[in-house]
Amino acid sequence: MQVPDNMKTAGLTGLAALGGAAIAALLGVPAGALIGAMLAVALMAGLGHAVTVPVIARDLAFLVIGISLGAGIDASVLPHLPGWSISLLGLAVALVATMAASTFLLQRVFAIDWQTAVLASAPGTMSNAVAIAVEGKGDASAVMILQLMRLVILVTLVPPLAAVLGAPDAAAGGERPVMPLLALAGLLVVGLPLGRFVGRRGISAACLLTGILLSGVGHGAGLIHGAAPSWMVFLGFTMTGAVLGTRISKVDLRSALKLAGAGTVVVGMALGMALVFALITQALTGFPLGQILIAYAPGGVEAMAAIGLALGYDPAFVAAHHFARILILLALVPAFLRRGA
Repeated sequence: MQVPDNMKTAGLTGLAALGGAAIAALLGVPAGALIGAMLAVALMAGLGHAVTVPVIARDLAFLVIGISLGAGIDASVLPHLPGWSISLLGLAVALVATMAASTFLLQRVFAIDWQTAVLASAPGTMSNAVAIAVEGKGDASAVMILQLMRLVILVTLVPPLAAVLGAPDAAAGGERPVMPLLALAGLLVVGLPLGRFVGRRGISAACLLTGILLSGVGHGAGLIHGAAPSWMVFLGFTMTGAVLGTRISKVDLRSALKLAGAGTVVVGMALGMALVFALITQALTGFPLGQILIAYAPGGVEAMAAIGLALGYDPAFVAAHHFARILILLALVPAFLRRGA
């Protein structure tokens, strides 16, 4: 029986992603599975081979990352919530400041229209920004290129930077027991259709958020115990990296080169602002600087959440901040668009 071309392409893409993830992990690259898979798939596309990741595989990967983050939530998290309020407030201020500065820079210095500049500056909801652009607000091609440049640069730079600034002591927390297979299967069976349903209602990173909520509530209520299996988390990182690699393959090189200067300058400024806000928050709260940077980094929510998990930072802290990031941006982006109307 002949294998359909799309299945063959997906299979080859998956193999390339696994190979890249394995090599990067063996080399000790921070968040190696994510970065290695992304680079391998992007290279495969650059060599002229078709690449694709099935939607269900993408959603499962995001769901697994969400379940893994939610598994860090238990009763011991409650005493930390007052302290997190300071860093969550800092995140909100950082998002407003970053969007305002990036939008101003793109419009005044690089002569990009207001709507395109706003959507290209939204730090963390790429799919939502591109969807809004496709509906007729701004230049959808420019939004996608600038958002992808932000994503690729940050996925490459943030892991080593965060690890250097405040790598957690992996030995301190000890090994957690693995979540029972039945509980994990239940989360996947319930979470996948629920996440996809929520995603069709326009919510960004729906499967990631669904995984965080279901796992977090289950662990917080004491109904579920233990972390997701490491092999499953590795596959989740790998598939997320493959998704990023396929997105890179869709970019027109000539258009990307025209916007390269704008993208590089804006991402550099946004990362610098995130670091400044992280330093201020670290001084006020005493949380690890690298952990705060992961929460504040102006990159894709799924990618930044995966990086935080891969580097071993407090999963409940990472989950809370990226959940808040999505909620803030869902209100912030329309407000910025209306301001320029």
